[in-house]
Amino acid sequence: MKRAAPAGSVRGFTLIEVLVVLLIMGLFVGLVSAIVRPDDRGLLRVEAGRLAQLLDLAAAESRLTGKSIAWTADGPGYRFWRMSGHADWLEARDSDLLRARALPQGMVIRSLQIENGPAHGAMRLEFAPYNAALAFHIEMSLGAARYAVAGSPVGEVRAVAWEGESGVERVSR
Repeated sequence: MKRAAPAGSVRGFTLIEVLVVLLIMGLFVGLVSAIVRPDDRGLLRVEAGRLAQLLDLAAAESRLTGKSIAWTADGPGYRFWRMSGHADWLEARDSDLLRARALPQGMVIRSLQIENGPAHGAMRLEFAPYNAALAFHIEMSLGAARYAVAGSPVGEVRAVAWEGESGVERVSR
């Protein structure tokens, strides 16, 4: 037999309890979305690091295979090219690592300098198997954030933080 609840003892949540739970859930969702979505500088740093590793891989592959490899940037992305046996450049489509890549929306490759001078014509960097490594500097930007990929004459390629118009000053790995 069921008993009736005494008057005044109704079960449920008060309005304040519901508001406190909603406030906590809102704070949690805001915190998670801030952590999951990186800022422009972080996204740019990741892309610059990826490009540095791919350029280092292209230089190493060129030395190992004895064939030249080129990198070109064109607006929203970049691609790698291999020298064929007939002195023709063919796009690298057989490699998952050296495939054509699109940059995230809003990110651009602003400039390429080779041996402290601007690149002539299109942005193109060649890795020859038997020549010395070139010093180069690739500037990337996303909004106000800037990052760079720098190659040294000894063959080291790394992503570096951009600080002001004076150039690259801080090394980041």
